[in-house]
Amino acid sequence: MKSVFALVDCNNFYASCEKLFRPDLKNTPVVVLSNNDGCVVARSKEAKALGLKMAVPVFQIQDEIKKHGIVCFSSNYALYADLSNRVMTILEEEAPRVEVYSIDEAFMDLTGVEYAMDLLAFGQQVKAKVDQWTGITVGVGIAPTKTLAKLANHAAKKYPATGSVVDLMDIERQRRLMALVDVNDVWGVGRRTAEKLRAKGINTALDLAKRNPKDIRSEFSVVLERTVQELNGVSCLGLEEVRPTKQQIICSRSFGHKVTDKQELREAVAKYTTRAAEKLRGEKRLCRVVSAFIRTSPFIHGQPQYAKTLTVELPNPTDDTRDLLEVTEAIFQCIYKEGFHYAKAGVIFSDFYEYGTFQEDLFRPSSNKAYSRALMNVVDHINHSGLGNVFFASQGVSPTWVMKREYLSPSYTTKWQDLPKVW
Repeated sequence: MKSVFALVDCNNFYASCEKLFRPDLKNTPVVVLSNNDGCVVARSKEAKALGLKMAVPVFQIQDEIKKHGIVCFSSNYALYADLSNRVMTILEEEAPRVEVYSIDEAFMDLTGVEYAMDLLAFGQQVKAKVDQWTGITVGVGIAPTKTLAKLANHAAKKYPATGSVVDLMDIERQRRLMALVDVNDVWGVGRRTAEKLRAKGINTALDLAKRNPKDIRSEFSVVLERTVQELNGVSCLGLEEVRPTKQQIICSRSFGHKVTDKQELREAVAKYTTRAAEKLRGEKRLCRVVSAFIRTSPFIHGQPQYAKTLTVELPNPTDDTRDLLEVTEAIFQCIYKEGFHYAKAGVIFSDFYEYGTFQEDLFRPSSNKAYSRALMNVVDHINHSGLGNVFFASQGVSPTWVMKREYLSPSYTTKWQDLPKVW
């Protein structure tokens, strides 16, 4: 039985989330800003039509913002994550197997669906259901491989006549589309690889598909060889239903203002340690290697610069926030220097182990803090419930170093007090 994949991708996801609860902004250009409201990270279709580019610093487009009435929003990660979960839940109801590829896109395994329902009609049904149940519009690309499904989704977004759904199971349609797609737009082909391909006369996806896979492997890589196979309808990339375990956890943010006070900086490191420990437990892993860093901004001239990172290997891996706070506190005391305007801090956890699969240090046994696992489970449960928040005193009570979010929208779906009101 031939494989069938669908890629469902939300349109302008962050901007669409912001517009969802603001009907007054239906035809208004909207941009979403990065941490500390620094750069544009998402644009509505109206903002794209004005020629606004991704990653442009917001201070450089102040004239355009005033001229065109562009509305800016700070990144509201809680809102985006909740709406993403709603979209993915719908997709999982529609297909037996789903791979959540990113916050705004997912692959669906539709193998066998064509025997019960026309694939184009199925894609239109999925699109309509997501739109009706969440208010988020999506594009749907259907094809025999994941790479071709990406191309089909690209066409669904680019060509309005498709109605945002493209069935690319037909070989002739695949070839016609690939002839129109730049090789740089093929999934898995980076900018540098695209430059090398163009130097060899490979300018479109169809040019790449016509090349001998073995030659591509010898000249480039086995990864690009698989891409060529996928472009020719040979499925080489299966569905990853179980998300791969992270190899590293990084928790870091730029500060809302430059920090000169030692206690403020210390609280920031403790906060990031706590958050990273929570992510570590979410991965059901223990870590042995802990790093922490602090640095000034390299973009401010005329001020002294300082950056320092220190890494420590623990005698026994742990996921207990208390153990990890002790380590990052010791690191902080070693790397901190007075007299600098600090712009960023963070922690990094690595060298992960599954529970019960490591050999303890013979001469330095585990601290075995009383009821460690039970205590951490209770803390995580409370913090995830939305009913309260438990934190460690070292994080501080009223931090002033948090990142700037002057245009933050309400948490419409995750806080009772922010529920939209209809009068």
